[in-house]
Formats: sequence, structure tokens, C-alpha cells
Amino acid sequence: MSQTYSVSLEKIIKSHNLETVYLPKSADEILIETDEINRPGIVLTGYTDYFDPLRIQILGWTELGFLLNMSNEEREKALGYWLGLKPAAAVVTRGLDIPDYFIEACKKYEVPLLKTEEETSPFLAGLIAYLNGELAPRITRHGVLVEVYGEGVLITGESGAGKSEAAIELIKRGHRLIADDAVEIRKISDKTLIGNSPSNIRHFVELRGIGIIDARRIFGMGAVKLSEKIDMVIQLEAWDSTKAYDRLGLDNEYTNILDVKVPVITVPITPGRNLAVIVETAAMNNRQKKMGYNAAKDLMVSLGMDDIHPEDKEIKIWQN
Repeated sequence: MSQTYSVSLEKIIKSHNLETVYLPKSADEILIETDEINRPGIVLTGYTDYFDPLRIQILGWTELGFLLNMSNEEREKALGYWLGLKPAAAVVTRGLDIPDYFIEACKKYEVPLLKTEEETSPFLAGLIAYLNGELAPRITRHGVLVEVYGEGVLITGESGAGKSEAAIELIKRGHRLIADDAVEIRKISDKTLIGNSPSNIRHFVELRGIGIIDARRIFGMGAVKLSEKIDMVIQLEAWDSTKAYDRLGLDNEYTNILDVKVPVITVPITPGRNLAVIVETAAMNNRQKKMGYNAAKDLMVSLGMDDIHPEDKEIKIWQN
């Protein structure tokens, strides 16, 4: 069974600068468990099938205008239909004045009532994006996450493989560190993974023989970043002379993280290899592939070998 996550209403209030009109209890104790948002127009007419009380409810001119044009009896009944279902919270947008009858109804049914100066559509978009991140499925992976030429690169491998040393060299070359040692990965959509660092170890890097350093304080704010999309994975491993490593890169290999396919390459480690340069080149090459250019395939065409079976291409190139 998949794990579910929640975010407190207090955190949402602070992140979106919401005004508190009424709370039945402390906002820290009110938990939001879904990234779905609802506008309650049809529920106010009495149609309550499929209504999800876990969703935050958004009201703008349309909803408040609809209530305003009702008689007192109709309005009381409409609010009962809706608020009687105990929605997670209600937010009034555009800084609209909230009628006293609406505040009293929220108090009667103990539904949190909030207010924002932001217009309805931008607020909806921002809140959905925020909840997508806060409530996303997540895992923690051992590795280093860096941003290289705009590409999020997750470097993995056994302890002592040189991940942190490569990250420091990349920082010195103008790239940015997101996480070292533990990378928290969130699935924002079916195709998007976002990585960040647990807050208690953010910006810290462990270098064997030196100890713990704070990359932000040593290299400056431009050397770090809070989060980044994961575009590729580089797996570091000790050189194995019996293993055949890919020398052409004709086809992408993928790894599966939270049911999302991410391009992965394996880089064998030997003394003297400049891992930072390799990571930079891999990031640029991955970007080229996403833009539709594959250098290996272009070489095959120029050599007249595009119709040769993939297993025979590498042998034929190096024989020539």
C-alpha cells in the first residue's frame, strides 16, 4: 500500500500569505492530504454526489455572487448542503469582503475560512503546484545531486566512489550542488522527478580526510540550489576489465525511479579519470539527445553504417 503524505494548513497559510478569518482549531492540527482543489458552485445547488471533503474549496466572485442573489432561506440551505459535508478549508480570493452570514455558517459547521488578495486563477495554479510538491510520493536515495548546465544529474555509486569529490570539482567549475549523501526524490508528475536535500543536512558535503564542509559558506550562495529536476543518473563503479562498457551511446539505457524512466549511464572509475569533466560532458550530451541529436547515430550515418545491426557496429568502428 502506497504511503500518503499531508501538509498542515499552517504551512499553507504561511507559504501563500493567507489571512485567517476563522479556524475551529490550531492550523497546525488541520492536515491537507490531497493536491486536488475544488470550486463549490454545483454543490451549492444541492448536487453533492462525488464531492470530496478532503479538498480545499476556492470561492471567487462567481460563488459569492451566487449566494448573494439568494433569499435568506435558500442561502442557508445552500451553505448547509456544502459546509455540512465538512470540507477541509475554504479560501475566498481577490480580497473580497466576506459576508457575516458566510462567516457564521463556517463557524456553525467548523470549517476553516481563509482569505487571499490574489486573483482566483493564479491562486489556484500556485496552490495546486505547491500541493503537488508537498504531497508527492517520495523516496530517499544515496547519492549526490548537482545541476550541470541546467541538467539535474544524480550521481550514484558505492561509498568512496568519488561522488562528493566530483561534486566539489563541479562547484568550482561553476555548477551547483543540491544534495550530498541523501537525495530526497519526489514524483511531481508521471514524467517529472524533483530532488532536494533533507533540511538538516542541506548544503553540507562530506569529504574523506577533510570532514564535513558547508558548500554554501565556502563557495557562496551561487554554488547551491534548493531543488532540481532529475534529468539523468550517472552510476559510478570500479573498473571491471571483464565487463563490456558502452562505447557508442547509440541507445539510451534507463533506470526506474518511482515508476518514472530516467536515462542512466555507467561510468567506470580508474585512477586519473576526471569525473567532473565526464559529468559535464554527459550532461551536455543528454541535453543534445533530448533536443533530437545523437552524435553516435550521426557518426553511423556518416560512415554508412546506419543499416548495420547494433551489436556489430561497435566492433566494426574500432576495427576500422
